[in-house]
Amino acid sequence: MKLLKTVSELQFVLVEKQKNNCTIGFVPTMGALHSGHLALVRQAVAENDISVVSIFVNPTQFNNKNDLLHYPRTLETDCRMLQDVGAAIVFAPSVEEIYPEPDTREFDFGTLATVMEGKFRPGHFNGVAQVVSRLFDIVKPNKAYFGEKDFQQLAIVRAMVKQLNLPVEIISHPTVRESDGLAMSSRNTRLSPELRKKAVAISRILFESQKKKNTLSVSALKQEIIDQIDAVSGLQTEYFELVDGDSLQPIKDWNDSDFIVGCVAVFAGEVRLIDNVTY
Repeated sequence: MKLLKTVSELQFVLVEKQKNNCTIGFVPTMGALHSGHLALVRQAVAENDISVVSIFVNPTQFNNKNDLLHYPRTLETDCRMLQDVGAAIVFAPSVEEIYPEPDTREFDFGTLATVMEGKFRPGHFNGVAQVVSRLFDIVKPNKAYFGEKDFQQLAIVRAMVKQLNLPVEIISHPTVRESDGLAMSSRNTRLSPELRKKAVAISRILFESQKKKNTLSVSALKQEIIDQIDAVSGLQTEYFELVDGDSLQPIKDWNDSDFIVGCVAVFAGEVRLIDNVTY
């Protein structure tokens, strides 16, 4: 496995691979890797001739500078994990490598970006589009892999690829969970032991709610989920929405969509966690 830190080094290696018609699978990450990331990497390794994993904490997608400051950075540990699952290249650039000049591009994703994460994290998805499009331009992958835990981000990336007419196939992977059901996240490492135990209530409440689709209205179920999460000491719901899985627009009735997803953001203390389930 090669650890490369500059665009020129990476492109020198990849150009040779592309000349030999090698397919490139790409997994963009911000590091602090867990089993969810590794599942994406295993899939990329299995489906392509060469796999590239980027580790880059992107400053343009953090609307909360304190969150950026405290985001875990564990490059040495990450590299050991990636070597174990067969990644060929780790690309760990500096901010200056990714943004030699300030990225002033403004993306318009319409209503996809104005709800849920877009509403509560202004500018977040513009930053995601900036960094992912930049990385795609550098790596030029055939396939790129993203987890379904970040459900809205996945929709945004697909929309960006379509807007920019990029020749990359976006592959999604189901959310990977801890043994107790909590969605795996790099942010989980910031939870105190007490809050870690309480945070499992998020997924438990979501899973239990799936059984209530035929007995409660959309509005009643939304309120019940929020009330149940907020009843757990230390947890505070930022939003819970039932949306059409394609448009991401809120539904008012169960008949409004054949693909309904419940998306939630919850503060466990100061740590912000997201999750989703399908109804």
